[in-house]
Amino acid sequence: MSYIRSAISKFLKTQPPARIIALGFALLILCGAALLMLPFAVHPGLHIAPLDALFTATSAVCVTGLVVVDTADTFSMFGQVVIAVLIQIGGLGVASIGMGLALVTGRRINLKGRSLVREALNVESLDGMVRLVRAVLLMTLICEGAGAVLGFPAFAGSHMPLQAVWLSIFHSIASFNNAGFDALGGGTNLIPYRGDVLLNIVTDALVIVGGIGFMVILDVGRCRGNFRKMTFHTKVVLTTTAVLLFGGAALLQITDHLDFMTAFFQSMTARTAGFSTVDLSGLSSAGLLVIMVLMFVGASPGSTGGGIKTTTFFVLMQQVRSIFSKRRLGAFHRRLPDGSLAKAATITLMGLIVVSCGTFALCILEPETDFLRLLFEQVSAYSTAGLSTGITAGLRAGSKAVLIFTMFIGRVGAVTLLSLWVERPEPSAHYTEEAITIG
Repeated sequence: MSYIRSAISKFLKTQPPARIIALGFALLILCGAALLMLPFAVHPGLHIAPLDALFTATSAVCVTGLVVVDTADTFSMFGQVVIAVLIQIGGLGVASIGMGLALVTGRRINLKGRSLVREALNVESLDGMVRLVRAVLLMTLICEGAGAVLGFPAFAGSHMPLQAVWLSIFHSIASFNNAGFDALGGGTNLIPYRGDVLLNIVTDALVIVGGIGFMVILDVGRCRGNFRKMTFHTKVVLTTTAVLLFGGAALLQITDHLDFMTAFFQSMTARTAGFSTVDLSGLSSAGLLVIMVLMFVGASPGSTGGGIKTTTFFVLMQQVRSIFSKRRLGAFHRRLPDGSLAKAATITLMGLIVVSCGTFALCILEPETDFLRLLFEQVSAYSTAGLSTGITAGLRAGSKAVLIFTMFIGRVGAVTLLSLWVERPEPSAHYTEEAITIG
């Protein structure tokens, strides 16, 4: 046993942080799938296939929300608790949870552990990693606790007290971690609560706070809400988020004539949350296109959400602006680094490649299904949004495998995943530069 432990420790010390995180997510998914296949993880008389258990575990760990079986109707309380734990670990990150447990037990955090957390939370410096993890865990506990308390009245009106308590806890965890799972049963999602103002506001708040990133939340708190004192990153995230939220809501009101609360909720949930207060299969093609664009952009760096991220979208839009205005990339009296555009373009291109390849595979595997619905499903899986037009459960085994892989790529990151197994130093020799005609 000690030999195995020593071999694992030696292996981990030689691996880059991104590879360890990816392997950690994969191992967590496999463990979650195994737990969900236990007889007492489902209701008596029911059985879940291994592929469906793997799909559910992947969706939970990757905080997506796509489901092939109804969570409440299929899984027992044990199974639902497993899903909630997988969502929590997946949302905060394996490294963050591991460091949190180490701090609780009084263990010292070495440089490797700090590097893992830096990679998981997408921060630049190793300074203050322990304080950051403590703040993140405390912030998560406060937000989810408040969400559960405020959401309880909505569920108490139609469920028994203990069931209402569990539903409020489960919903708060899923909302803050931007995972569109619901434990209501019947496959209704939040449609029965479309007119519940309090639950809509609570869900909106949890999803938005969880989706803007932990560093942004801490910076807003440090500046006490004074926008002028915030960092450039925080200003970009908050501004882009607001534009996408209200812009998306306005477009959905135009395309499908939704009332403002419903349109805003759908605009918010498209930012990788996965909840819905309307039947998406009934939306117009224009409405579905709006939601797909919002899903593809997704949440912000260092958050519980997916997508190419708001900052990537911001940099691309600034490049378009700079072409017409002849100004350098930047905003808020700050200039963006020279490598920002290349990184943003690469992330966006890789996202488009994953979505295109996945949609092509789905079209081959599901020739009888409408193209727009398949594209919507693939974008939802890549952005870890979890929204669906209702076709997920009826997909073939090969299609489910495609979505499983897509969700994993969306959570880990396409660029990160491609670079995991390539460790080539930058070449010292360079070829002669020569221009080509573009556009």
